[in-house]
Amino acid sequence: MTNVVLESLLKPLEEFYKPSFVEEIAINRAGEVWMRLHDAHVPWVAYESEILTKQYLIDLIHTIANIYERPFDPIHGMPVVYATLPGNHRFTAIAGPNVQYDENDITGGVALNIRGTSVPDTSFENYHLKRGEKLLKVKPRESVRPDDPYDRLMHAINDGSPILISGATATGKTTFLNHMLTLIDQNSRVITVEDAREIKVPQKNRVHFILSRTEQNNEFNYARLLDLVVRMTPDVIIGGEISTDNASVLWEMLGTGHDHFYTTIHAESAEAAYAAFADRILHTQPAYDRTDLIAEMKKKIRVVQLSRDGGLRAVTEVV
Repeated sequence: MTNVVLESLLKPLEEFYKPSFVEEIAINRAGEVWMRLHDAHVPWVAYESEILTKQYLIDLIHTIANIYERPFDPIHGMPVVYATLPGNHRFTAIAGPNVQYDENDITGGVALNIRGTSVPDTSFENYHLKRGEKLLKVKPRESVRPDDPYDRLMHAINDGSPILISGATATGKTTFLNHMLTLIDQNSRVITVEDAREIKVPQKNRVHFILSRTEQNNEFNYARLLDLVVRMTPDVIIGGEISTDNASVLWEMLGTGHDHFYTTIHAESAEAAYAAFADRILHTQPAYDRTDLIAEMKKKIRVVQLSRDGGLRAVTEVV
């Protein structure tokens, strides 16, 4: 009986996630669904659907949580639900104040992903693994660092290298980050993690997660956020401002293999930015060796240092 109820409730979504050419779907707000297609030049395609109201989506999450005996309480408990739907489709969803799309989500929004199961070709050859042939290098990151600071930054953006924007208060870190986002492919899927909504993302395929340091009442935290973010299939991850609460999780996110990871930190120089990031990680993960951690950061992360003198704001380092 429960499967009949669930299958009936899933009907409005089936036309989007069941076709064999669909890899997964993502819903970032009511009335709109994004389809990620197999082997498509444009990875995400958006469609409008009036049936996918906010109430429908929340009712769907509640029903799935009840059927699979998952806790779901966006306000005081767990706002995230994971499940495997009939047909072996992986379901990930979040609702409530921890997710917002725009200013209309005053009381909180809703976002979900459903992974398809159809794969055009599952042979090793489809992964370009053949006896006697070298492995392909997919999106290899070049170690070249151009001499010109502007070229160095643009190379890092185009290369998908992680970038740490550093500066004191009021140096314009968030404004600088917002401009950087305008240089990213508009077809990218962007996920942000913030204490409060400040980052302005021009890409329409986006999800904004909020973890307030002062108004957090439910069981959602940075440790749980890590698994959710990677399941939401981002092309770009924006980590917001680094703090002792989120530093270790942001460092783990940086290691998940996603391109275009950007975050900000309070520091007076690029060297101090690496040290501050490491010290915040060590606050919750003391087992790391500080020297090794900073050395690894310098290999992986580019730093853009911003400074201010009165009304003058300037980039003073790009490393």
